[in-house]
Amino acid sequence: MKQVVQNYKSGELAVLDVPVPGCKPGGVLVRSAYSLISTGTELMKVSEAGMSMVGKARSRPDQVAKVVQSVAANGVPATYRKVMGKLDSYTPLGYSLCGVVEQVGAGTDDVAVGDLVACAGNEHALHAELNWVPKNLYAPVPDGLAPRHAAFGTVGSIALQGVRQGESQLGDVALVIGLGLIGQLVVQLLAASGVRVVGADPDPVRCALAERLGAAACGDPASAAVETAVAELTGGHGADQVYLAAGGGSNQPVELAAKLSRDRGRVVDIGKCSLNLPWNAYYEKELDVRFSRSYGPGRYDPEYELQGRDYPIGYVRWTERRNLACFLDLAARGRVDVEPLVSHTADFDDAVETYQRLKDGDLKAVAVLFRYPGHAGEAEAPAVAVPAVPVRASAPSRSVQSPVRLAFVGAGNYATSMLLPHLAQRDGVALSAVVTTTALSAANAKRKFGFAEATTDLDAVLGDKSIDAVFVVTRHSSHAELTRRALLAGKAVFVEKPLALTEDDLAGVLAAVAESGNDRIQVGFNRRFAPLLREARQRFGARSGPASLRYLVNAGRLEHGSWYLRQGTEGSRFAGEGGHFIDTASWLLGADPVSVYAVATSGNQDLQAVLRYPDGSTATISYVTSGPASLPKETLDLVADGKALRLDDFVRGSVYGRKRWVSSRLPKARDKGQNAELAAFVKAVRTGGPMPVPLESLAATTAATLAVQAGLAAGTPVTLARTP
Repeated sequence: MKQVVQNYKSGELAVLDVPVPGCKPGGVLVRSAYSLISTGTELMKVSEAGMSMVGKARSRPDQVAKVVQSVAANGVPATYRKVMGKLDSYTPLGYSLCGVVEQVGAGTDDVAVGDLVACAGNEHALHAELNWVPKNLYAPVPDGLAPRHAAFGTVGSIALQGVRQGESQLGDVALVIGLGLIGQLVVQLLAASGVRVVGADPDPVRCALAERLGAAACGDPASAAVETAVAELTGGHGADQVYLAAGGGSNQPVELAAKLSRDRGRVVDIGKCSLNLPWNAYYEKELDVRFSRSYGPGRYDPEYELQGRDYPIGYVRWTERRNLACFLDLAARGRVDVEPLVSHTADFDDAVETYQRLKDGDLKAVAVLFRYPGHAGEAEAPAVAVPAVPVRASAPSRSVQSPVRLAFVGAGNYATSMLLPHLAQRDGVALSAVVTTTALSAANAKRKFGFAEATTDLDAVLGDKSIDAVFVVTRHSSHAELTRRALLAGKAVFVEKPLALTEDDLAGVLAAVAESGNDRIQVGFNRRFAPLLREARQRFGARSGPASLRYLVNAGRLEHGSWYLRQGTEGSRFAGEGGHFIDTASWLLGADPVSVYAVATSGNQDLQAVLRYPDGSTATISYVTSGPASLPKETLDLVADGKALRLDDFVRGSVYGRKRWVSSRLPKARDKGQNAELAAFVKAVRTGGPMPVPLESLAATTAATLAVQAGLAAGTPVTLARTP
């Protein structure tokens, strides 16, 4: 299928051939009929991509702050690779469309194949021929509403949510500053609610359009016309609400809002404009400043948007999906007319030219629609052919001299910044296939790292006898099942931590090993392969008595919306990454733990896990999220037999004893062992030799990680039974 993409580093726009997205449970696969270009939001993104690196940094100071934090935690080289990897990737465009349901995922029963739906979301309603859309981000199109008009559903929801935040009443007077696409819709929604509207925009064509669509008067904000109209309609008191639907860096909109608002009026920010509030003006009128967050309640909540968990209507009347359905109903009943807003309709194949014309100013437009193949009129699109599932076969024996052929399942940030750069440069490795559920991430990985194939068909890859090993680098909740399937297909498996999130998942993986006789597994516990730590361990030498190990992990807080916070599906944060630190401790102590005792602060923000080992050694792992960003992420101390080993964040290692050894401070990156770990895995696959870490150790570390959560719940030590 085809999709519109942009390279944020170079600014390049393209219509790219990408794999068809998979139809996951809880959503539908939709073939696009029309998608809408947001001439404000999308053109801002397109313009930013054309800036220099300095210009990009100035336009996104929030992202610059994140880069600075990443440098402090991971060093300049790792941060540079991560940032440049993100910049030099194709990113999608679009977030509002209408299309026909092609396939219905499991657990979805409110629509059927062939239904017309309006879709929302900058990850799900893209300018692409096919999109997978979760349940709460689509709504059925009412009878009689044309698909080209239903494509306005998302931007209509944004305007509708802004109007709701203003809490307008019959007879109110409102001022709308900025008469672009959102502003024009706000004008119509207010007029339909019995509110008298004044519009402000420097473009006289847009002012005339707003008056035709229901505004009482419109004018240039720099002239006296707007102030005069507000004064006449309000008897000199000022507007009850002001809606900021303008963009750009000018502070004029917020200053005008203060000037023309009544005492204790409301100012609602819908667009993205400068908000340097003049304190005296806002204070003297005691203005109520409100923000309208996109489509409505549910936005940026992954449980609502991705998992389909609705908010009870008695508590949240207007959610994202209800706003979407409401706007479609208003459009179907003629209370909102979007046809006058359509300045241009372009064929989807002409997308790049259309964006360029908009950017250059050759095409003056309020709204532009893309029309997809098969929708020259309003006819439905043909059905998508679902390929047959191939029969799986065991991996054949391989020649040591032939390249090791690898497939990646998942191509997220960790895979593309920490694994694939090492593998792409390694001799004797062939990157055969990359499998993702979102088409564009597969296409990006194929382009950047040279995969022979990008696909969404996992079964085909597992059935490919030429592929030697599969890398599982997906969300945590899918690791165990994907590992189990790859083992049964006869593949060697490299699975990023964690191997499993539950005891049943772990048992399922081990059962697959027993069934297939295939124990070729490596979990991404890379720290034991870190060169600095290995050298420190060697200089520490053998020990005769029990050891005491302390490992402080300054994990830091996660951003709101991070999928790591979805404990219901992805497990606790420690369950996801705690295996790293348990594996490192067990490797240093030369054994697997026999018991775990865990305690946590209120809310489980910070936890302590004490592990006991067969020889009486202990390891205390302090996993904290409340530490300052300036504190090193990982520090480790090991004490035994009158000696001590210290690791300072993979930057410096020290050993204290009869002789003291201190490494020179690493001049470049914190090498946490990924490259060496990958080299060991590839060698084992190529030669047929033992895997880098015994399966027994991988299972024991996973069980110990799971025992931490069990111990927190029970409040008592948890004994670890040996894995047979």
